[in-house]
Amino acid sequence: MASKIRRGDNVVITTGKDKGKEGRVLSVDHKKSKVLVEGANKIKKHQKANQQNPQGGIIEREAPLHISNVAYLHKGKPTRIGFQVEMVDKGGKSVKVKKRVAKTTGEVID
Repeated sequence: MASKIRRGDNVVITTGKDKGKEGRVLSVDHKKSKVLVEGANKIKKHQKANQQNPQGGIIEREAPLHISNVAYLHKGKPTRIGFQVEMVDKGGKSVKVKKRVAKTTGEVID
C-alpha cells in the first residue's frame, strides 16, 4: 500500500504535547506506522560516552510519532490525502499511475 505521508513532506502535529507544531518529515517507518518530524517530540536521552560523543551526557533528539497524529500541510493548511489513478500510455501499453491528491482542494501533490 502506498504511504500517504512521505519523507520530505511538511506536516503539522494534530495531537500530543507538540500539537500545532509544523515540521518536515525526516523518516517514515512503514512497519510500525511511525514518522520522525524535524524539531518535534523532543526527548532527552542519557548517552554513554562513545567514539562520536566522547563526552557522553544527556542529549536531546526527536522521537517518532504515530502517523495518525500528523496531517499533511497543503498551502499552509492541514489536509487529508487521497489517491487518484490515471491510465497513461507508455510505448503502446496503458499503465496505471497513482498520484497523491489533497482532499480539501483536489489538487495533485506529486
